[in-house]
Amino acid sequence: MRKHRNSFVFICSFAAIFSLHFQTSFAKINIHQSVTIGGIQQWIEIKSEKDDNPVLLFLHGGPGNSAMGYAHKFTSELRKHFIVVLWDQRETGNTLRLNTTNQPLSLSLMESDVKEMTDYVCTRFSKKKIYLMGHSWGGFLALRMAARYPEEVAASLAISPMIDQLASEKLSLEWMRAQAKKSNNLPAIAELSQIKVPFENTSQIYWHRHWLAIFTGNRPPNKIYVEQWATRWLSAFNEASAINFRTNTPSFGCPVYLFIGEKDYQTHFSIAQDYITSLKAEKKELFWFKNSGHNLNLTEPKKLQAIIISLTHN
Repeated sequence: MRKHRNSFVFICSFAAIFSLHFQTSFAKINIHQSVTIGGIQQWIEIKSEKDDNPVLLFLHGGPGNSAMGYAHKFTSELRKHFIVVLWDQRETGNTLRLNTTNQPLSLSLMESDVKEMTDYVCTRFSKKKIYLMGHSWGGFLALRMAARYPEEVAASLAISPMIDQLASEKLSLEWMRAQAKKSNNLPAIAELSQIKVPFENTSQIYWHRHWLAIFTGNRPPNKIYVEQWATRWLSAFNEASAINFRTNTPSFGCPVYLFIGEKDYQTHFSIAQDYITSLKAEKKELFWFKNSGHNLNLTEPKKLQAIIISLTHN
């Protein structure tokens, strides 16, 4: 009788341990909080279907454009396979609401924040490496982080990244001038003729983005918004725009994947195509999105997520 009782106790104990292990390993994550990065409180949201998934940190674009309100559109499937970390960068979204900084915004400051956030996420989830996914400006930061610290990056997943933005702005400007001339759009011809690259003032970047939106079938930006954005961000943006990955970063010590819209004239598609051809990396590939422009994460989110999952979970 004692033998049977001991066996029963063992079985129950094993079942309890297994149940506890299963619950611990596969618990969902839904966290909203601020963490100290760069000496200030910065806002993050962490979501996943399983807490033993690999970690993916998303770097939003702009600079200064929070993705918190719409990131679910291109991360809903990713959350089943990754611990997805969303982050409002300095002077953006909830981080801006938590505190404003007295430090002048610079590329080096933003890159320092990215490094510190990457370190924080690695430590929090006991990971040696994480995936970095970024859009536009965020894609630029993801590539910069991967180039400098490949030992912490499982792969850089760059969506419509700034690769050689000065060249991109010039190509876009030439294309818009041709479109304006072709359609005999006199206001566009006049306003585009006043633009110089790199942008010298708020007016130039506003009219560039205004007519780029018009000629690509999108809604033009609000002028007051662009003026406020430029006051805060134009200096750091111009710093980043001056960096040419094609000459400055010919190789990576980790996998690099580019996701490019065939109709992207903001971070010009031809520059990404040129870069991937010469780039040396452990693994590299460019994925085209034929129905998209700059915001392919919103126009073709299912395709984007499916590719990322297939690349990282085979």
